[in-house]
Amino acid sequence: MARLTPISYRPSAGHNSGALPPHTGGGDGGRGSGDSMPNYGERLRRARLGLAVALVPILMLFISFTVAYAVWRWFPTFDPGYSATLQTSRPIQLPWALLLANTSVLLISSLTMELARRDITRQSALAPVMSIPGVSLGDERHLPWLELTTVLGLLFLGGQAFLWSRLVARGFHLNSGPSSSFVYFLTAMHALHLAGGTLVLMASNLLAWMRRPIEARRIVVDVATWYWHVMTGLWIYVLVLLWFAA
Repeated sequence: MARLTPISYRPSAGHNSGALPPHTGGGDGGRGSGDSMPNYGERLRRARLGLAVALVPILMLFISFTVAYAVWRWFPTFDPGYSATLQTSRPIQLPWALLLANTSVLLISSLTMELARRDITRQSALAPVMSIPGVSLGDERHLPWLELTTVLGLLFLGGQAFLWSRLVARGFHLNSGPSSSFVYFLTAMHALHLAGGTLVLMASNLLAWMRRPIEARRIVVDVATWYWHVMTGLWIYVLVLLWFAA
């Protein structure tokens, strides 16, 4: 009966005798610990958390200015020279038709932004299925919700610029008094933050044109959507303040 002789392994020269061959298999599909694949779900949660943190000082800015104006507007000022209290507020004559038109544009843009978010979320969910060879979901047509929102945002900003020109034509300047400063500050600060959101939408359109991964674009659109909704709600808040200040 033949005897089996154990075979010893000796590494050849030039190789590291203590090194192990690379591991390419396993239950994770060859991805190792998964660091090579971006975790879009975790990135989306971090992006939403970052947005919430960034919105806190913005909201506090508007609230603090509102409180300061309310103290000045509804509490009279004592003049020691005349031993009397003075009410220095000046009625605000605002073009409400133009304000309501701008508000309608912003509300519609918030709706189209939400439709854009839902559309890209659906595309992201179907992306793994569509990547399978031989699988087709038919000729799907996607409406340009994101592009439409960008146009509406620019239209709203143009309407705000026209609003300021109307106020100047009525003699309502920035330095006319605290009332005018209140109107210009609130509307200008809101327009500035909305312009930042419009730039993000333009960047998202650019990512789509560059054929970037659908998940990366989904994160940008999702965060921009929630930011846009907050800006819409903040504008309603500003509009109510202007109504009571008039």
